[in-house]
Amino acid sequence: MSVQLEIKNLHVSLEDTEILNGVDLTVRQGEIHALMGPNGTGKSTLAKVLMGHPAYTVTDGFVRLDGQDILEMDTDERARAGLYLAFQYPVAIPGVTVANFLRTAMNAHRRERNPDDPGISVADFRKALLEKMDLLDMAPEFAGRYLNDGFSGGEKKRAEVLQMAMLEPLIAIMDETDSGLDIDALKIVSSGVNRLSGPELGILLITHYQRILNYIQPDHVHIMMDGKIVRSGGAELAEQLEKEGYATIRETLEAGS
Repeated sequence: MSVQLEIKNLHVSLEDTEILNGVDLTVRQGEIHALMGPNGTGKSTLAKVLMGHPAYTVTDGFVRLDGQDILEMDTDERARAGLYLAFQYPVAIPGVTVANFLRTAMNAHRRERNPDDPGISVADFRKALLEKMDLLDMAPEFAGRYLNDGFSGGEKKRAEVLQMAMLEPLIAIMDETDSGLDIDALKIVSSGVNRLSGPELGILLITHYQRILNYIQPDHVHIMMDGKIVRSGGAELAEQLEKEGYATIRETLEAGS
């Protein structure tokens, strides 16, 4: 049975302002879900809340990963349970190489499963890292660079995909992965995501625009407005959105209310 991320009636506030007001969404392993919506509608807030950002307060609803209530977990516990967030704006960590960062993260995951695990050996880690980098068409030299330090927008997003490949999460949340990418970088990043997708990985892809969905084919598309999901469908929903825009969908919703 596949693992699923289940979000039910999720209400979230920032200080005294409600941002999410009843989000319902289920993402299963093996599925790609695209979450679309205009600026300020709560998409990135949802990503942050799922990973436990302390600025937000959950006022109602629940979030479960593989049946576990993750809202009571710290961020690192959620990550070790199998949740992964690819940031919209990854931060630079000067002095820490990509390889050292990944090995530390992998060992944290291993020790969650077995506290007595001594950690992956340097030789085994190097072998696994080179295999994943080859899968993603990344030069081995990339692993020796300081994480996101001096990286282009495309390199930052590729580093996020490499982390996803090495950590092998159950569910990955990709917050506006296409943000700031030119078309060449978008194709490269999308190719990496496609190579990682499969029955063991569920993906929630958050985006404003349909263009990334030209390269990553979603199984389900959801439209968020005013802090909740107002419409769901297949890939054709994103195509409709590209043609008609959010205003038309909002007008349709208001006419039916």
